[in-house]
Amino acid sequence: MDLLQQLLKDASGGATNRIGQQFGLDESQTGAVLGQLVPALTAGLKKNTGSAGGIAGLAKALQKGGHQRYIDEPEALGDSGAVEDGNKILGHLLGSKDASRQVAAAASANTGIDAGIIKQLLPLVATMVMGSLSKQTGGGSKLEQDGPGLLGTLFGGDSNAGDLLGMASRFLKK
Repeated sequence: MDLLQQLLKDASGGATNRIGQQFGLDESQTGAVLGQLVPALTAGLKKNTGSAGGIAGLAKALQKGGHQRYIDEPEALGDSGAVEDGNKILGHLLGSKDASRQVAAAASANTGIDAGIIKQLLPLVATMVMGSLSKQTGGGSKLEQDGPGLLGTLFGGDSNAGDLLGMASRFLKK
């Protein structure tokens, strides 16, 4: 199961609903935003884990970051620390605030949702992605055993945004 599918499964009724409500988005809008943002964040993960020491670095971040709490305890997404944590994640995955702004602008153009809202959502979605990844990798420990194979499975379905939008809508309607 790829990262977006798992994130939506993990977050159904919890984290996904939490961020949607926090920003006045309905389920369809939240799914559309996730369908745009998760592939962008996954692309950053792919790039980072493809570099020397990247998988080990990700495993370490997952082991020490406590990210799974954002999935298991959706109320943690309302804490100010969640935004700070998310911004740090974005810095690692996207590299700059300009890149984050570009991701938000593209997501806005593709969903019709205000770019300002998406900019506020982006750090929270980043924490959810890391939370879901942490959950799927046993807090990073499974990455040490089968990093490339496991990441290939998790990242495998994230390349087609159109398919992701449909997938997000289907999972949110369950």
